[in-house]
Amino acid sequence: MQWMNFRRCLGAVKQINLLNNRQASNNCKIFVYNHDVEMAKKNELPIVVLESTIITHGMPYPDNLKTAIQVENIIRKKGAVPATIGILNGQIHVGLNNEQLQILAQSHSKTVKCSSRDISTIVAQKLNGGTTVSATMLIANLLNLPIMATGGIGGVHRGAEMTFDISTDLIELGRTPVAVVCSGVKSILDIEKTLEYLETHGIPVIKIGKTNYFPAFYCTETFQKIKAPHKVSTSEEATEILKKQRELGFQTGILFTVPIPEKYALDSKEIESAIHKALENAKYQNISGKNVTPFLLEELNRITHGQSLQANMALIENNASVAAEIAVNLAKKYLQNSFNNNTSECIFVSKRNPIVIGGAVMDTTLQIKESEIKRSYRTFNSIYIQLRPHKFYVHLRILNNMNL
Repeated sequence: MQWMNFRRCLGAVKQINLLNNRQASNNCKIFVYNHDVEMAKKNELPIVVLESTIITHGMPYPDNLKTAIQVENIIRKKGAVPATIGILNGQIHVGLNNEQLQILAQSHSKTVKCSSRDISTIVAQKLNGGTTVSATMLIANLLNLPIMATGGIGGVHRGAEMTFDISTDLIELGRTPVAVVCSGVKSILDIEKTLEYLETHGIPVIKIGKTNYFPAFYCTETFQKIKAPHKVSTSEEATEILKKQRELGFQTGILFTVPIPEKYALDSKEIESAIHKALENAKYQNISGKNVTPFLLEELNRITHGQSLQANMALIENNASVAAEIAVNLAKKYLQNSFNNNTSECIFVSKRNPIVIGGAVMDTTLQIKESEIKRSYRTFNSIYIQLRPHKFYVHLRILNNMNL
């Protein structure tokens, strides 16, 4: 019986390897991994996925570039690896360097606002695309990356009972198991109807914070003081919910909502008045479809004399920080390489001591001149210097006390 289980397990592993190899060979020319993201995936390090529409269509230059770089730095400081998704010349980049971020930040007119429906077309026509929340979720799920951060999701537009204008972000949340950390729904939308839509499609909505009031993007709470369906106080509690959602195998996303830091929050009455003015301008200029949201954000920035832009920058930075905390916590709790339920019967637990057959040891001797070590005038009992020759890491320990 054990031999049969072993053969079945071995066969399952071979099938998984063949599938992975086939996917890699088919997608190698479409998906381009940033080096840091590639190494993080191989070593199962925490990764936070970021959308790129906020760069291409959400903010003016150079604020968009500044924010994109700052958000990535915040994620790194929290111990995770940022992976901004963007499409350049028909290739889906998973992680962007500063030069690529610059290209997207400065090419608004040449870059397509890319929802999930647009991905294949943009790739086929070798265009540039800034990915929305829906497109980013879809790509993240294909690559088994479970968490992303953004400013605010799209939702049900005001007047949707006449226009049927509902964001694809909501559709993707209902069918794609990726957690989205945001400051709720963009204030320009109908927040009440959006929450009703999320409930109808069984999408968990969890507020992270002190109160259970649903955040309203620029404001810590909605003008109507709408309450969130669920609330947790810390990112650790949010991580546990995400972990259970994945263990249960549910195929919906999770919406984690984080209020904007209070010192950057705008007055709800003032922003509501500004939104009404922006909506009137959009109607007067016959703005419709995917152009509505970028137009309204730009109008709000003009009407509020830049206050809405500053709030937008602050909230996305805060959301990225929380998302990184969740990603780090999840990486600590969860083994991503465990077998799925179909092959769990093949796992053996032996009471005998393991037998190790063979081994490989590589000793590397390095000599570093003390004059080449940068000094910062702090004393350590020992330090580790990390070098990276030929794509492998070498750790050198200096045993004597040194003022560095």
